Amino acid sequence: MAMVKKTPFIFQIVGYQNSGKTTLIEQVIRRLKENGKRTVVIKHHGHGGMPSLDEDKDSFRHVKAGAAASLIEGDGRLILHAEQQDWSLDEKIAMATCLNPDLILLEGHKYEEFPKAVLIRKDDDLQLLHDLSNIKIQFYWDKKLQMNGFYIKDQAGMECLVSYLLNEIEGGKTGL
Repeated sequence: MAMVKKTPFIFQIVGYQNSGKTTLIEQVIRRLKENGKRTVVIKHHGHGGMPSLDEDKDSFRHVKAGAAASLIEGDGRLILHAEQQDWSLDEKIAMATCLNPDLILLEGHKYEEFPKAVLIRKDDDLQLLHDLSNIKIQFYWDKKLQMNGFYIKDQAGMECLVSYLLNEIEGGKTGL
């Protein structure tokens, strides 16, 4: 009998540079792991150019020689190094899905239509609330800017987000 693969829930954490996306994602991952959930993160490198790689490593040398991809495994760690002109978000999600996660978290990719959390650090960031769609929760660094949502250091916001994600992962359809 063939096993039916469950499609992972996809959720975005978005905001401008230094808005706290990575820190929030780390907290979410820890909380979901405590609840037995498996998470894969796809990060958009939005700083221009390629992320740095150690050119002395075998995986870099394999790809430089012309390999489409190089997978290195050792002691339970698997590293994928693949290069092509552009990677679509669909291609990245397909690769992440092969790892059988319950949740795929997207860091960045602001303008995609997946449900998302938006981090607002300063006044200029408020434009995101008008430019983006499918916003489920908002986190603010400045209580004076706070509209709907949570102060970034308020544990109630984290509780709300994790509860929402667990519900979606388990197939529920209640919103925030």
